[in-house]
Amino acid sequence: MIMRSLMCLTLPIAVSVGGSAEASTKARSAGHNSGLASVYSYKAGRTASGERVHPTGMTAAHRSLPFGTRVKVTNRRNGKSVVVRINDRGPFVRGRIIDITPAAARSLGFSGLAPVTIEVADRS
Repeated sequence: MIMRSLMCLTLPIAVSVGGSAEASTKARSAGHNSGLASVYSYKAGRTASGERVHPTGMTAAHRSLPFGTRVKVTNRRNGKSVVVRINDRGPFVRGRIIDITPAAARSLGFSGLAPVTIEVADRS
């Protein structure tokens, strides 16, 4: 009897906490997001989406956006922007929000790391 009462008290709390965390994650991935972008080097092979590696392409890796999503990446230091297509998973380093190809980084005017804002441009 006591256990049933405790379950009734804790269940709504657990549901509401889980729901709000999920909603905030969806809101973050659907809108603007700021953080560090890094340039990643491709090794011969395929990306997580199964595509062949193209270091000269305008593509990127993101942890959760669906493959094929086009994302506008803006360098916050100089205001330059480029649209890249998500075709890989990453970055796996804490504090970084996107890994981009060397070609995309050149278009944004940096090499290595840069503070950026990303915005979903088109979901394919």
